Amino acid sequence: MCGIVGGVAERNIVPILLEGLRRLEYRGYDSSGVAVLNCLGEPDSEYPTCQIQRQRALGKIKNLEHKISQESKKLSGKTGIAHTRWATHGVPSESNAHPHICNEKVAVVHNGIIENYQSLKNKQLEEGYRFTSETDTEVVAHAVHFELKKNQGNLLDAVTQAVKQFEGAYALGIISMDNPDLLIAARKGSPLVIGVGIGEYFIASDVSALLPVTQNFIFLEEGDIAQIQKDALVIFDKNGNEATRPIKASSLSANAVELGEHRHYMHKEIFEQPQAVMNTLEGRITKDNVLVSAFGQDAEVIFKEIKQVQIIACGTSYHSGLVAKYWFEDILDLPCQVEVASEYRYRNPVIQYNTLFVTISQSGETADTLAALQQVKQLGGGKNIPTLSICNVAESSLTRESDLAFLTHAGPEIGVASTKAFTTQLVALALLMVAIGKTQQTMSEEQEKNIVLGLQKLPSLIQSALAHEETIKIIAQTFADKESALFLGRGTMYPIAMEGALKLKEISYIHAEAYPAGELKHGPLALIDEQIPVVAIAPMDDMIEKLKSNLQEVNARGGQMIVFEDEQSGISSEKDFTVVKTTSNVGRITAPITFNIPLQLLSYHVALIKGTDVDQPRNLAKSVTVE
Repeated sequence: MCGIVGGVAERNIVPILLEGLRRLEYRGYDSSGVAVLNCLGEPDSEYPTCQIQRQRALGKIKNLEHKISQESKKLSGKTGIAHTRWATHGVPSESNAHPHICNEKVAVVHNGIIENYQSLKNKQLEEGYRFTSETDTEVVAHAVHFELKKNQGNLLDAVTQAVKQFEGAYALGIISMDNPDLLIAARKGSPLVIGVGIGEYFIASDVSALLPVTQNFIFLEEGDIAQIQKDALVIFDKNGNEATRPIKASSLSANAVELGEHRHYMHKEIFEQPQAVMNTLEGRITKDNVLVSAFGQDAEVIFKEIKQVQIIACGTSYHSGLVAKYWFEDILDLPCQVEVASEYRYRNPVIQYNTLFVTISQSGETADTLAALQQVKQLGGGKNIPTLSICNVAESSLTRESDLAFLTHAGPEIGVASTKAFTTQLVALALLMVAIGKTQQTMSEEQEKNIVLGLQKLPSLIQSALAHEETIKIIAQTFADKESALFLGRGTMYPIAMEGALKLKEISYIHAEAYPAGELKHGPLALIDEQIPVVAIAPMDDMIEKLKSNLQEVNARGGQMIVFEDEQSGISSEKDFTVVKTTSNVGRITAPITFNIPLQLLSYHVALIKGTDVDQPRNLAKSVTVE
């Protein structure tokens, strides 16, 4: 959701800003813009003459690049900010696109939401400020401009005073015509990193935007304000004290987010899953054992005391938690609750002693999940409520605020519809379940060994499932003229059915719902006719005979059945009843992970047939950093 890039450099920064925006496209956006300080004299000369140059465009970044190329006056400068916008306040339009400028003096880019913007706007209108957009961000530009006049042109002091007025979340990049070699960055509730170059500094929403120019990053903490010049950086904490933040070297390469031979990032990431699973397991298991220390140096002490698990997540991550609930309760007899973060944070949850509070997020910046974590930390009081985050992004807000953190090591995930992040979250949760079981001695060594062996087989099981792509392409044709679909599963396959339905609706815009197969008679059966494809997942388990009966109920009513089954499940293809023998010899840990793969491929190929934007589906964003 929204993307920020900025910097103070020794060179024309416009190409760097545009490349950074391209690398943030995956976050989702509807418009983009760039603003730079164009100085006739050198910025560090005694009397530089500077002006703010800005260009904005609706739609794709290529539209912005085209407009810049058509300008008679070249857009150029060594200090600048850029933004991709995902509409919250105000419709997608050029006038609502960032950066926003106040009186040709101050330019601002902003991620987040200023919740009290209306009261600030009313006050600023009384002060004579003119608004040219419908956004909440414009009040930031006016507030900084107002404080700049009071603080004799000192941009740092102006921003420091301005942010005290804002309620809500923000990551800010701010430049001023009167401060040509200066960029101010501030964050509260929304992520922002500083890229450390050689004689230059940059800012961005995440490290992927800056990989072509640096591998070294500083992660701003909550309430930080940074004063950035090409040869100097000073960071102040939320109390206004000068602070030191460590420089972290990123292991990502600039080409880690390239498509390669794949048509879409989603397709690339689906096929990266065998390697992603290996990366998640690496260093976390030995030949027969799970290393409890993989969850942190205090993990063993914490795991010994917990009496239940509470999982909080959103979207796809929520589905991974639902699968894990079966594992924790079936295998460990350990109570496990799973809740959507946006609901959990707005009620008064009863938090039991010795609860392990687990948050799951691909980005580690999901606003509702982060807020729920912060709420629990405040409400916990003297109770023993240790927190654990499962995340794909090192140094994310979620990992920094949790007692324990487990990084999935899935690598960059660019497609909005999550694939390898989901798979690696499931692997991480399986490892967590084993780690708790062995620590509490509720899991035998033989059980642990069998689960570890199963996890080690996962890459090859996924590879075998991927081999069914050509068959799935043909099945996808079934959905060409369809507007709805139904997904069925039992046990752990019910959350997998939910994930399959989510993927289909996300990228093909087909309405899709998931139900436990046993619930057909309680309502969904009324929907079944020849216009509704029904996708079912049929592992070889103790529920298979009941599932077969459910499938016959659908078939008898003219429904088009598509069944992904274990080779040993014994379901045969017939008219309007297509069976894909997806895998064989999978256990209760590996089965849901493996059966998810063909559902990802199905949604991808249906989206191709529908002609939708696979990687950036309409109205959606990769990182949901606002409510």
